[in-house]
Amino acid sequence: MKMLQILFLLFILLSSTNALVQDFCVANLKGPDGPAGYPCKTEAKVTVDDFVFSGLAKAGNTSNIIKAAVTPAFVAQFPGVNGLGRSLARLDLAPGGVIPLHTNPGASEVLVVLHVHKGDIMVFPQGLLHFQANAGGKPATAIVSFSSPNPGLQITAFALFGSNLTSALVEKTTFLDDAQVKKLKAILGGTG
Repeated sequence: MKMLQILFLLFILLSSTNALVQDFCVANLKGPDGPAGYPCKTEAKVTVDDFVFSGLAKAGNTSNIIKAAVTPAFVAQFPGVNGLGRSLARLDLAPGGVIPLHTNPGASEVLVVLHVHKGDIMVFPQGLLHFQANAGGKPATAIVSFSSPNPGLQITAFALFGSNLTSALVEKTTFLDDAQVKKLKAILGGTG
């Protein structure tokens, strides 16, 4: 019976996660970014600034082609989220603004509207194509929470029209005519 207790204790000790050993892992952004995130800074180099990010307090610049701005608080801007499985962003959309059709391949997304339809919440599962649009007459603001410190972003329009895919191929896959495809490629920097 004593041997069984020792084996059980050994099993518990060996199967426990690293979370019991490490309270935090502030990103060392000079190291490589891997599937588990960035390597940790040494505790001696960790500062309070690693755990505080003020970038979401200020509205982003919406005077652009999409009339929208995204202010990220991902691991690159906010090293304290490394290893925590979450990050944030602020969305600012002028009237008529749009965050183009996209996917976040590395995270699910929860969006909370702060201005216009205050309190509305939307959820977008990881990899789902989605967009945000402000159809109202006033600026809209939202905070987005991601289930990863580095959620990734793939904007469909850039993948199609900002690429070097041939216009003929893009025309076939989008049902757009040659003039429309060439116009969009010119706007988004595509070739071919």
